[in-house]
Amino acid sequence: MVLSLVSLCAKEVVRDHSSSHSWLRWMPKDLYRALLEAAFSTCRPLAVGELVQRWPELTLRVGGRRKQGQTAPNRLCIQSMLLAVVRGLTDHRCSLEVLDLCGVQGDEGGMGDPMGGWSLTVALCTMVLKARVRTRRPQRRRREQRKEGDQERKRISALERERDLKRERGQKKRDGELNSNESSNVGERTESSGSVSEEDLSKGVRRRMEMERKRERTVLGSSERETEEKEMDRDVVVHVRADLFVNGRSWERVHSALSTSGPLKLQCRYLRVEEIAVPSISTLLDLLPRRGLLGVDIRYSSLGVAGLAELLPLLSTFPALKSLRLHYCNLDFRRVHPSQSEALAELSQGLARLQELRHLSLTALRLPGQLRVLLSSLSQPLEILELPYLSLSPADFAYLSCSHHTSTLQQLDLSENRLDENTLPSIRRLLSQASGSLQHLSLSGCGLTDGLVGLLLPSLGGCRALKSLALALNPLSMAGVMDLVKMAVRMPSLRQLLYPNPLEDYQPGLPDLPSSAQLLDWPLNETSDINLTSNKLNRVLIDSGRSDIFLTCDLLNYDKDMVE
Repeated sequence: MVLSLVSLCAKEVVRDHSSSHSWLRWMPKDLYRALLEAAFSTCRPLAVGELVQRWPELTLRVGGRRKQGQTAPNRLCIQSMLLAVVRGLTDHRCSLEVLDLCGVQGDEGGMGDPMGGWSLTVALCTMVLKARVRTRRPQRRRREQRKEGDQERKRISALERERDLKRERGQKKRDGELNSNESSNVGERTESSGSVSEEDLSKGVRRRMEMERKRERTVLGSSERETEEKEMDRDVVVHVRADLFVNGRSWERVHSALSTSGPLKLQCRYLRVEEIAVPSISTLLDLLPRRGLLGVDIRYSSLGVAGLAELLPLLSTFPALKSLRLHYCNLDFRRVHPSQSEALAELSQGLARLQELRHLSLTALRLPGQLRVLLSSLSQPLEILELPYLSLSPADFAYLSCSHHTSTLQQLDLSENRLDENTLPSIRRLLSQASGSLQHLSLSGCGLTDGLVGLLLPSLGGCRALKSLALALNPLSMAGVMDLVKMAVRMPSLRQLLYPNPLEDYQPGLPDLPSSAQLLDWPLNETSDINLTSNKLNRVLIDSGRSDIFLTCDLLNYDKDMVE
């Protein structure tokens, strides 16, 4: 990554914190961003705090997708920034109104790591609670003053409505007296016309009064929650947007931060919860602001069918929700029970309410033969569909190959679903339908042999938009892997291929058709040169002029998002 002259100079400026008092007050606003980036990249937490406390712009965004060669923000810098935000609430030089931390990852890893995202979420909640304590008394006085002002405005508004009603009644009475004093020689037509006018006027007044009362009731009922949120937002100075990771240890702190009112308000873009019961998840969803939540990820929580049916109506109240991920949530339809059809109907209706859903991930939910019931209820086609460990049946594959989702799929994960001669025609039809849109495909652990891969290669080669392909933990020989790589070099859009270790690289004793679990646990042959396989495959890339393809057999470190 080539650094600009401004970046190089900014690094030199923030290097010596002892001189910050001499240059900060003269620094133009346009250079604050470059200085902050330099402070983060060189791990200067004191400089980060000084800059954020005086932040001259309304919005501060930290995080997001990093550029190539750019390191993640250091934890000390993040903590210094959060403390500076609290100090900036009483600093007249700070103009900050929105702090966007969506996508921030600590130096220990992503938002889901025990010491990564968990500590960041707790730090954010601690910041919110600390800001409330710091500004509690001034807020209380301002809140009381606003409440008195609102009551006075409501009293004046009621007096004005009463005065308008009296004026309309007086006008109606005067019109009636005028009609009664009309000359007796006026014809029947004139008298009839006058009585109709009086009746129309009376009806018009009543209709206006009824419409006004109805409108007031409708507005009051429909915007009750919005009114509560606006009432709480009156004390908000800075809105803090972030991705939250909540588990049993951090739930109480997150609950306190979301339910409190103060100068900092916590908003969530992506919510991930682990090992939390359904009532606690429901409480958390009730506290989140309705707008802004884009995704929910629930993992290792024993939801059951009844629990998921309870959560789906709550999720439908978030209008921008696009992603729903359920991982190991104890849903098992392999056992037949009397209320199974009713439970499936509830789940289908709940999913149908998620109008903006584009990403659905169901991992290890054990739903054989039920894919049509769940996916057919979605009115809008999905773009990302992840169904690993789902025990899909031939009927499920057949439905998926002709569903309305197929032609729009960009990512598809069918890992650990057994494929054979009966399901292969459905997979080929699916790949044909999704050939123009599919960018990422995973068929790892699907039991693909040399013969099945040979039948599947033409369909894979027809996926002209495919960027990454994962076929790990499939029992392929060296010849089968070589055929796979030769097909990959003919795909112009492919940039990443996760291939399985050939059967020849394992120690003796494997069954003829080993499962994915056996391939994962079985040791590799130490006497043979493992790099020999990699060299042979890379030679195919070099001979074909496709050095832009990244080949790997490392399943644990494989990441399809590395493809730009």
